Amino acid sequence: MKHYIIAKLKEGFKAEDIAGPVKNLFEGLLTLDGIHGVEVKTNCIDRANRYSIMIIIDMEPEALERYDASEPHKAWKARYGEMLESKAIFDSAD
Repeated sequence: MKHYIIAKLKEGFKAEDIAGPVKNLFEGLLTLDGIHGVEVKTNCIDRANRYSIMIIIDMEPEALERYDASEPHKAWKARYGEMLESKAIFDSAD
């Protein structure tokens, strides 16, 4: 499945500035069983109604619990949580 984290950054934060460190952080998930890949994308259109960054994690559905308990997930929340205005989580079968 694909696990999507789609986030809108607060005013003053830029997705381009955090995309590299966020990708490095989430690549730490690749050591967990059932997690196969990580992508980080930034929005290419600067409009107030757009989200800023999207993290895509390719994983087996049963790996979701390991992901939730993982250090990269905890670090994402601790380091970047205060930068987020809003976020959406979406899981798809493909």
